[in-house]
Amino acid sequence: MAKHNEVGKLGEEVAAQYLMRKGYDIVERNWRNIHKEIDIIAKKGKELVIVEVKARQSDEYGDPDMAVTRQKQSRLISAANAYIFQNGLDVSTRFDIISIIFRDGEPVVNHIEDAFLP
Repeated sequence: MAKHNEVGKLGEEVAAQYLMRKGYDIVERNWRNIHKEIDIIAKKGKELVIVEVKARQSDEYGDPDMAVTRQKQSRLISAANAYIFQNGLDVSTRFDIISIIFRDGEPVVNHIEDAFLP
């Protein structure tokens, strides 16, 4: 597996553990719909939380959350709509980004709640 894939998988695990410590229930991980993927689907109270995880080994090229472009947001919104429709849900939904930079092997987590609107 390529190094960036390893960092991504480790970042998703760190993000899931972080969310659980904060009282979120993890509903799905790496949920796919055709060519779209949602890294983490969680619930906090009655709210559905769609989480995009971006992990990097450094911030040399900027903060990882800057990689969540409007195009990526659009794909996440589309995937979230598919998930909600497929599961017959009628819930309030928000989109979060968890940005992780590994400094000396230790994750530095930045959780951006309500990072963008559909």
